[in-house]
Amino acid sequence: MLEEGMKQLPEDVIESGRFTIPKVMGHIQGNKTILNNFHAIAQTLGRKPEELQKYLLKELATPGQLTRSALIIGAKVPASKINMKIQQFAKLFVLCYKCSKPETKLSKEQNVLYMTCQACGARHPVRAKL
Repeated sequence: MLEEGMKQLPEDVIESGRFTIPKVMGHIQGNKTILNNFHAIAQTLGRKPEELQKYLLKELATPGQLTRSALIIGAKVPASKINMKIQQFAKLFVLCYKCSKPETKLSKEQNVLYMTCQACGARHPVRAKL
C-alpha cells in the first residue's frame, strides 16, 4: 500500500534534497532586467547580496544596481542564463567541495579566500575571485 501511495505523489514532493536555489523571478522593463526575488536567493545561498551581485554583473558583463527590493541589470538577460550563473556561483562559493553541503563560511587570509564547511569541517582555498 505504501508503494502505491508513493507512486501517486508528485515528483517534487518525493525529492529528498533539502537545498534548492529558488528560480529567478523578475521582468524586463525597457532595456533593463529586474530581479524581484534577488535578496531571497542571496539569503538562501547564505551570502551577502552584494557578493552575488558582483559575481552576476561580472559574469554577465553588464552594469547594474542593487536596490532594497530587487537587482536591476542594465541589459535584457534571459532568466535561464541568470539561473545558470547563480548555479555556478553556488558551486564555486557556497557548496562544500568535499560533502556538497551549503553550510559554508568564506574567510580571507593573506589575500587568499578560504571556504570552511560547518558540516564536515573541510577547509579549501577558493580558486575563483569574488
